[in-house]
Amino acid sequence: MVRRTEAYVDTAALIAFPDRSGSHHTLFRRLFSDPPPLTTSALVIAEGHGWFLRRYDQRRAIEFLAFLRDVPHLRIVPFDKEQLINAQRLVTQFADQSLTLADAHGLAIMRARRIVVCWSTDFHLTLTRLSLVS
Repeated sequence: MVRRTEAYVDTAALIAFPDRSGSHHTLFRRLFSDPPPLTTSALVIAEGHGWFLRRYDQRRAIEFLAFLRDVPHLRIVPFDKEQLINAQRLVTQFADQSLTLADAHGLAIMRARRIVVCWSTDFHLTLTRLSLVS
């Protein structure tokens, strides 16, 4: 059996699946129907929860958390001081980009785990700039 490639999941992808009003919902509904091993950041979870809370209400934000609990093979990487230092390096390295702390943490995770697939709608950096691919 062929091992499926691990993918990093950004906030936009985690929002697009449960938010049926979005233009990317159909794509991510298909991807989440049979996902490979997935990895995301604790900051992405916080961003997504906040997005549903601000855009809709507490009920939808709680439904978002329940959705995440049910995603098979989802690894959530915590954010601590070491992760802050790694993310700060990337924010500094890519100071010409509008890189959020959550984006930088995601890129640091991708670099550390050598993940070259990212489920997102808005990542603008190329993986070659991160030295993830040759």
